[in-house]
Amino acid sequence: MKNLNYQIIISFLGLTSMLNGFFMLLAVPFSIYHQENAKWGILIAGVLTLVIGFLMWFFNRDAEKNLHKKEGYVIVTFGWLILSLTGTLPYLFTGAIPDFTNAFFETISGYSTTGSSILTDIESMPKGILFWRSATHWIGGMGIIVLTIAILPLLGIGGMQLFMAEAPGPSADKMHPRITETAKRLWFIYFSLTITEFLLLKIAGMNWFDAINHAMATMSTGGFSTKNDSVAFWNGLPMVQYIITFFMFIAGTNFIVSYFVFKGKFQRVIKNEEFKWYFFGALGLIILITVLILNFQDPNLQSTVEHPKPWGAFESAFRHALFQVIAILTTTGFVTADFTMWNSFITMLIFSLFFIGGSAGSTSGGVKIVRHIMMIKSSILELKKLLHPSAIIPVRYGGKAVNQSIIFNILSFFVLYMLIFILSSVILTFFGLDFTSAIGAAASSLGNIGPAIGTVSPVDNYAHLSIPAKWFCTFLMLIGRLELFTVLVLFTPYFWKKN
Repeated sequence: MKNLNYQIIISFLGLTSMLNGFFMLLAVPFSIYHQENAKWGILIAGVLTLVIGFLMWFFNRDAEKNLHKKEGYVIVTFGWLILSLTGTLPYLFTGAIPDFTNAFFETISGYSTTGSSILTDIESMPKGILFWRSATHWIGGMGIIVLTIAILPLLGIGGMQLFMAEAPGPSADKMHPRITETAKRLWFIYFSLTITEFLLLKIAGMNWFDAINHAMATMSTGGFSTKNDSVAFWNGLPMVQYIITFFMFIAGTNFIVSYFVFKGKFQRVIKNEEFKWYFFGALGLIILITVLILNFQDPNLQSTVEHPKPWGAFESAFRHALFQVIAILTTTGFVTADFTMWNSFITMLIFSLFFIGGSAGSTSGGVKIVRHIMMIKSSILELKKLLHPSAIIPVRYGGKAVNQSIIFNILSFFVLYMLIFILSSVILTFFGLDFTSAIGAAASSLGNIGPAIGTVSPVDNYAHLSIPAKWFCTFLMLIGRLELFTVLVLFTPYFWKKN
């Protein structure tokens, strides 16, 4: 492979920056409507980001149009960094988050759809800033890279290399043979679901501003809320929480499956192996935790159950169990209750979900369910080979034999994921966190989840972390969002060799 084409990389990063600037400007009307001084800071940030992006693109617009796999990895990783660096400008220019470390943490937490926050009083923030904060989720959810490749043919550039580097999950399963058409369909589904949820939340009792912000945060599986209490603010409006739960579940589903639903191909949905594991696994855990909340919650702890009547008690326990299982499984991170205040067994069950993740091809983070399915099947197969060492038995998924190289890739990913988690936990204790908080922050940042355990529980935030700890967590958020290999390959000497 020849040397990197730096011109096309800079050109593409410029295009990414311009799109980011455009989204910033969308936050200005919210500030104007609420008569906030923040509108000027957001406006300047948006214009400056547009200008920077335009200059990067303009002076490299005549670059050779061949985009190879190496360029794809560089563009995706540095694209996220460009988004995060320019994304800090609205916070800095408005003074909402004047410290650069905190502003960068909040920004990359948004783009990576982690939802961890350093804000201690969210409701005091200007509305324009809160909209921008939610918009970073929405942009990062599907990936601005996938959005951009929909218009790359206009520039004479192919987008497959970018999609392979950005597409979440172990494979880039396509719903249409042309990558551009795939990107358009993904964004149409994403946009349509966001608008639908917004309308339903408005009907259910949210005001229009909270509804649009929570719709963006839900479909991106992000978790930023406009309220200090997150979705617990609407504990008196159960329908709001059920709507958010439903859309969190959809956001954690492979978007190819959602596409089949749009097309009325329900048989394809029913036969999808990962979806069955996702649905029935979540259902079983929800039932178990509902029973545990009703019967084994520590009486000395604050009760989750809000209604004294038997049916009310069951509904409340079921709703909170349903919401928290789906919120953590899909790595959205919204909260309706502090699950660490339930009994220890429930807390450990929910913490175990930090290492599961949603479906491949969804906006969720984590390891992904399909990888766990493959590892389980591969392990069972190894047990069979102990009895029949000469037998050639392939791992099968969806009725098809899986190439052994894919199994090796999945096993390598999981081993690397767990090694990074262990090492990160140790490093965070060095940076001052206690044991529980360190493993919580490491698992949450790497899995792009948000709330964790210890001093970063659902009722706490990350403001108290030291500066080194915050920067380290941002690194974990980035590699977690881009599925480890995409970022870590850039740290290998072989990647930068001319070959």
